[in-house]
Amino acid sequence: MKIKTKIADYEAVMSLPRARHKPPRRPGILFRSLVRLLATKDLRETDFTYTIDGAAAEALRSPCLILMNHSSFIDLEIVSKILYPMPYGIVCTSDGFVGKEWLMRQIGCIPTQKFVPDATLIGDIQYALAKKRCHVLMYPEASYSFDGCATALPDHLGSLFRRLHCPVVMIRTTGAFARDPLYNGLQKRRVKVSAAVSLLVSRQECDTLPPAAVQERLTRAFDFDNFAEQSEKAIAIREDFRADGLERILYKCAACGAEDGMTGKGVSLVCARCGKKYTMTPLGKMEAEDGQTEFAHIPDWYRWERACVKREIDAGEYRIDTEVSIGVMVNYDAIYMVGDGRLTHTEEGFTLTGCGGRILYRQKPQSSYGLYADYFWYEIGDMICIGNRDCLYYCFPKGKCPVAKARMAAEELYRRAKQRLRAPSEPSVSQSHG
Repeated sequence: MKIKTKIADYEAVMSLPRARHKPPRRPGILFRSLVRLLATKDLRETDFTYTIDGAAAEALRSPCLILMNHSSFIDLEIVSKILYPMPYGIVCTSDGFVGKEWLMRQIGCIPTQKFVPDATLIGDIQYALAKKRCHVLMYPEASYSFDGCATALPDHLGSLFRRLHCPVVMIRTTGAFARDPLYNGLQKRRVKVSAAVSLLVSRQECDTLPPAAVQERLTRAFDFDNFAEQSEKAIAIREDFRADGLERILYKCAACGAEDGMTGKGVSLVCARCGKKYTMTPLGKMEAEDGQTEFAHIPDWYRWERACVKREIDAGEYRIDTEVSIGVMVNYDAIYMVGDGRLTHTEEGFTLTGCGGRILYRQKPQSSYGLYADYFWYEIGDMICIGNRDCLYYCFPKGKCPVAKARMAAEELYRRAKQRLRAPSEPSVSQSHG
């Protein structure tokens, strides 16, 4: 999938009118049927099946908030199968509207900016549920999983459920990540996909359970490990490209510690710095050629990288500094490619400069609990997105830059900033979005 881009002058772009807020639409049966039809091919190829418990089936008789783990594009196709012909809206990233706003609204999409506080989103969800009488689908992780495990969740969802006063249903997929992991460059594997639909929180529980208890239940529901599941269920992935792009998540050599030498290609991951070579087995395990495998389980390797990032932050040594191409989004007409610049990330947050000094944007760590980072974004390249309600900056590193490291660092720096801001006062609910 691609996105509409235009080469433009930065100052001219910043003078353009911003997108106007519009209330959500209830998708008509024609567009619901179209989405369902377009999903048929992928679902047939994956031999898709699903189960639904009685409590969830009963809850879906009235408008519900539906949560789903986020693995790949097939997630949307799965929902179209499970819910059809019921009407539902979809909370989605605002850049999905670029060049196709009319169509996205017709199928019920509700735009929001990832990891940017959005005070209008709660009102839009309430409007869709109460006024349009349709379900609302939301991916609380906001981004695809990098390592096959859950990503950071916003900490205010328990309070959000109480405000919405509706049942909350969970769709948990199996196989969707293994079929099309984000690091692998949109190359699909032959994997069976399934889903389980269950009631997460009843309407009564939304009103009676403390938000903290609901948040804990949500955290448990999003506790998963796709690589472990693949190994335990002996799901063999024999495609000879399964390690392509693996350096996007395993960017740091476990043998020598270098961060700029890893390359995943075919079924191998190789460090150019020390020569260490690993093979990715059909069951998703890593095996070192020399017999000394530091981390056989990919999420363990990823957690080690996160621990290394934390140590760098503790020591005051964390820093990403890279030249980038800059895309700007101010409305739904296009992503405007405005030129080149430099992006730095330290314990003080992000700083973006560029376009001959005309861009100077800073973003503090406490701005968001997560980071919109992506691989091969709309087939352009690996990307880090920062910005605010007025303007989003899509930064495409020109050299080797581990965007996964930036995401992990942003999450850690947010936690630390939040702890500093709250101490010694009592915890409070922060404003964010799903």
